[in-house]
Amino acid sequence: MSSSKWPAFFCVAAGVFMSTLDGSIVNVTLPVIMRDLETDFVTVEWVMMAYLLTVSALLMAFGRLSDITGRRRMYVCGLFVFSLSSLFCGLSVSIAQLVLSRIAQGVGAAMIMSCTQAIIAGAFPASERGKALGMLGAVVASGLTTGPAVGGWLMDMFSWHAIFIVNVPAGFLVICLSLRMLPPIHHPDMKGLPFDLQGAFFMAAGMTALLMLATHAAQWGTDHWATRGFLLCLAVSLAGLIRDTLTAPHPFLAPVLLKTRLFLLPVISAMIMFMSLFALIFLMPFYLMHPCGYPERETGLIMVTPFACFFVFAPLSGVLYDRLGSRGLCTVGMILLTGAFYALAHLPPAPDLTDIICRLAMAGTGMAVFTAPNNAAVMSSVPPQFMGTASGTVATMRNLGMVLGIAFTGAVFNAVFTDLSGGRQFHGWRPELMSVFMASFYYAMLSAAAVGLVGTAITFLRGPDGKCRK
Repeated sequence: MSSSKWPAFFCVAAGVFMSTLDGSIVNVTLPVIMRDLETDFVTVEWVMMAYLLTVSALLMAFGRLSDITGRRRMYVCGLFVFSLSSLFCGLSVSIAQLVLSRIAQGVGAAMIMSCTQAIIAGAFPASERGKALGMLGAVVASGLTTGPAVGGWLMDMFSWHAIFIVNVPAGFLVICLSLRMLPPIHHPDMKGLPFDLQGAFFMAAGMTALLMLATHAAQWGTDHWATRGFLLCLAVSLAGLIRDTLTAPHPFLAPVLLKTRLFLLPVISAMIMFMSLFALIFLMPFYLMHPCGYPERETGLIMVTPFACFFVFAPLSGVLYDRLGSRGLCTVGMILLTGAFYALAHLPPAPDLTDIICRLAMAGTGMAVFTAPNNAAVMSSVPPQFMGTASGTVATMRNLGMVLGIAFTGAVFNAVFTDLSGGRQFHGWRPELMSVFMASFYYAMLSAAAVGLVGTAITFLRGPDGKCRK
C-alpha cells in the first residue's frame, strides 16, 4: 500500500483535474458556441445541462459498479470514454452533435468521478486518509478555478473547439500512466456479485427528474405538462427504488450503508454545504457587477477568492482530521460558512473591496475545513467493499447540492424581487431598482445562511467518529 499510494494519487488527481476543469471551462465559451453554431440561448444552455444531468444521474450507478467490476477498470474505462467523446465534442459542427457528445462526455466523467475517492481511500492508510482527500479537494479547487482562464486563453489562441480537443492527448496519457501505476483494485467479497440494474435505473431516472424540476419547474409553472410529467417520473422512481431496496437480493442501495449514521448524515450535510456554497457562486457575480460596478474581469478575479482559500486550507484540514476526527472540524467549517453568508447578506451596495474579500475568504475557509474531514469520515465509515458506492454517493450529493442551491436561492431572489418591484422579473440591471435588488440579495443570502444552520445541526448530531476510522 505505502509504495503505490502516491503514484495512485497522481493518476487520480490527473483525471479529477481534467473532469473538473472541463466542468468549468465551457462556461466562458457558450456565447461563442451560440454564435458559431447559429443557435439560441435556450438551446446552447444544454451544452452545460446535458453534461451535468448525465454526470449526476450516473455517479451512484458507476460507483456501485466499480465495487463489483474493479475500480481501476472503471477509472480507466471512464478516461477512455471521456477522451474519445472530447474529440467528438471538438469536431462537432452542429449544436445537436455537440450536445450528444457532451452526454457521452458526461458518461465518462461520471465513471471517473464515481470511484476516485474510493481509490484514494484504499491506497492510503486510515492515518493518512484525511490528508490525501484534502489534497484531492485542492485539485478539484484548482480545476474549477483555472477552467475559465484556460478556456479564455484557448479561445484567444485557437477556437472553442480547442477546449475539448486538448483533453484527448492528456486523457490518453493518463490512461497509460494509470494502467502502469494503479494496481488492480477489487474486493474479493464483491467478485461475481450481480449488479442491480433495476435499482440503478430507478435512481438515474429519479435523479434526472429531480434535477429537471429543480432547474426548470419555476419557468414552466405547475400546470405545464413537463412539470407534471417529471413529478410523476420522480414519484414512480422513488417508489420503485424503495421497493427494490426492500426486496432485491443485492439491492442498488445497500441497506448496510443506509443504517450507518456516520455515512448517512455526512452525505446529507455535504449536499447542504454545496447548496449554500452555490448560492454564493450563483448570486455574487450579479452583486459584484451591478451594485458594486466591477467589470467582468475583476469580478472573475474576486470570485477566485473562496477557491484559493479552499486550495490552501483543504490539505491542512485533512491533516487535522487524521489527528482530531471529523465532527469538530466539520461543525466549525459549517459555522464559518454560515457566518460568511450572514455577513454577505449585510454588505452595502458599494462596500470596500477588502470587506468583500474577507467575507468570501471566510466562506472558502469554511468549505475547506468541512469538506476533507467530511469526505474522509464517509469513506472510513463503510466496509472496503462498499467504498466505490460511498464515493459515487458523495459525488452525487455534491452535484445535487449545486443544482438545488442555485434553484432555491434563485427562487428566493426572484420572489422577493417580483414582490417589491410590483410584479417585475429581474431581466437585467436597472439603477432605479437598486433598493429592490439589495433587498432580494439580502434575503437570498439569509436563506443560504439558514440552510447552513441546518447543515451545522446535522453535522454536530452525527456524533464522534466510529471504530472504522481506526
